[in-house]
Amino acid sequence: MMMSPTQSTPPDRSVFWRIWTAHSTSAFGTAVTTVAMPLVAVLVLNASTFETSLVAAASMCAWLLVGLPAGVIVDRLPLRLVLVSADLIRAAALVSVPLAVYFDVLTLAQLVAVAFVISVSSVIFEVGYSTYLPTVVAKERLIASNSLIQGSESLSQIAGPALGGSLVQALGAAYSLIADVVSYLLSATLLMTVPSPLDGGQKKAKRNMVAEIREGIEFVRRHPVIRPLVFVGTGLNFATAAIDALTAVFLVRTVQANSFTVGFLIAGLGIGGVLAAAVTTALVKWLGPTRAAVLALFAAPVSALLMPLTFHGWGLSLFLLGNVGWGLCTVTFAIISRTFRQTAVAPELMPRVVATVRFFSWGVFPVGALLAGVLGQLIGNRGSLLVCCLFTLLIPVPILCSPLRKKPDFLDPATAEPIKTLS
Repeated sequence: MMMSPTQSTPPDRSVFWRIWTAHSTSAFGTAVTTVAMPLVAVLVLNASTFETSLVAAASMCAWLLVGLPAGVIVDRLPLRLVLVSADLIRAAALVSVPLAVYFDVLTLAQLVAVAFVISVSSVIFEVGYSTYLPTVVAKERLIASNSLIQGSESLSQIAGPALGGSLVQALGAAYSLIADVVSYLLSATLLMTVPSPLDGGQKKAKRNMVAEIREGIEFVRRHPVIRPLVFVGTGLNFATAAIDALTAVFLVRTVQANSFTVGFLIAGLGIGGVLAAAVTTALVKWLGPTRAAVLALFAAPVSALLMPLTFHGWGLSLFLLGNVGWGLCTVTFAIISRTFRQTAVAPELMPRVVATVRFFSWGVFPVGALLAGVLGQLIGNRGSLLVCCLFTLLIPVPILCSPLRKKPDFLDPATAEPIKTLS
């Protein structure tokens, strides 16, 4: 039986289920930390709004600071070692917070440092995880596998904050972080049992890190399909960050929604993600991956523009419908584009390409949030939300100007051939 060029070992479904379980476990733990960490700053350290924002910024800035070198680091090390080490480092950093609280020595500087260490380790983990997956999953199953992964991530966005709030209520903000520590340890334990498919026993020649980073950037820049996919992904993430930054203040101060309602409406994004995970495989089989991606991109602005129309009472359903639709569309596109990237890039380039893609597409999260906040100060909550949602109308343009417009089967993983370089 001939193996896929992207696989150095035969596909083993039990390996996928182990790495999926590891990833899902840590995703739920991370969702708990998302709630608990800022509450540690507020409730334990009595931090100001600015001080609390420093913790948030430290947890978001790693893609901008180390996103590109992460690809080279992952490329030079055994993949299993990368994944396990990232989990153990995150667990060690996070457990220092409840220990510091127990001994009454926690400071804001430590909290910021912990958030930054976890953020950097998470960047390394995500690059390694995205590189590892196509080595153990057959090409024809990548869309279904990515859908399952995205579904568990979206489900964690729904259930994780609720679990985090309950744990904070029962144990206190600092001690609730132990749940995430345990999730990282469980993930590391599971990942220790999987093979290292890219550890071929041959030592890679060390090259200049800058040259390797440049090679990954050049590959993405010159690829006729991955380049427009990156532009679109960056636009979607920028809009998502901007909308997220405005959501709570818009719903509370402009629409006068109560806290429970705000939480329920925010969960709509995760609900949309779960729906996307459930329907993307069938949608791709029906329309083909390119048409399915284009449909998602044109439906996304329609969903987004429902949100600024929200008003008190039954008008809150407009926000819920819009947020669910936005989550459904963005996650559908993410699954399809991620699958194409995993089949169209040779294994030796994969870490650097993934790092380059995520540097641009994920690095805009803090930028989008900051600009939305500034815009909100200038023209008000509803006006700034409307502007951010109108921006989404421009997001499909890179796809319409790419080869995907004329070749509807371009994104099909069954026909994509992994390439090492672009002449």
